[in-house]
Amino acid sequence: MRAPTKSASQIFNAALSDPSVRAIITTRGGKGSYRIADRLDFVAARRDPKFVVGFSDIAVLHLSLWKHCRLIGVHGSLIPEGQGCNSLRRVLMTSEDICLHSRADEQTAALTTAGTVRGRLIGGNLETISASAGWSLPSLEGEILLLEAVNMFSGQIDRQLTMLRKAGHFRGVVGIAVGQFTDCFKPIDGFTLVDLLRDHLEQLKVPILGGLPLGHGHQPQSTLVGSVAFLDAPQVY
Repeated sequence: MRAPTKSASQIFNAALSDPSVRAIITTRGGKGSYRIADRLDFVAARRDPKFVVGFSDIAVLHLSLWKHCRLIGVHGSLIPEGQGCNSLRRVLMTSEDICLHSRADEQTAALTTAGTVRGRLIGGNLETISASAGWSLPSLEGEILLLEAVNMFSGQIDRQLTMLRKAGHFRGVVGIAVGQFTDCFKPIDGFTLVDLLRDHLEQLKVPILGGLPLGHGHQPQSTLVGSVAFLDAPQVY
């Protein structure tokens, strides 16, 4: 007779409530994370805060944990070696400020506008943010919105940004940090990904810093989400 297996939420909540566990590190993207985001043990997370590390679909857990118990997480992944691993180690171990620089070779770098702003960095994967709207997406009032994406067509990006913006989920955002949009749509009659993103994001009339090494692209870095960030977007000539 086979014993019943534990559900994903039970396993996750056991880690949240175990005082010997100091971080929960996801090793995969987390498909289906939205199924358990509202069933986390928020009481345990408030009682014994610990880092949850992950990105992509895991963003829904970061959003829900921030919304319900103001738990700061790590947008990043466990990469065996190289800069990604060093970046994650620095985020987890240092008490110093963490500084990420825009990369000129990232296509979203062209979105950068002038301006500086301070606020908590909230967000992550665009598709996951869209899926969390109305139930696990916290208020973005006074916050810096983080966006990254992978494997999305122009219509998907356009629909999700349109919904989020027109439904008021971006209301009060003070700045936008744009990471890697990896394997997204190619230019159509000269209309590029940057054109599409600019069409939506510039309507918010806040500073935008693009080209950040966050997401599914080349040598992604790690950073804190939910913590106070300072966005410094230089004028691009």
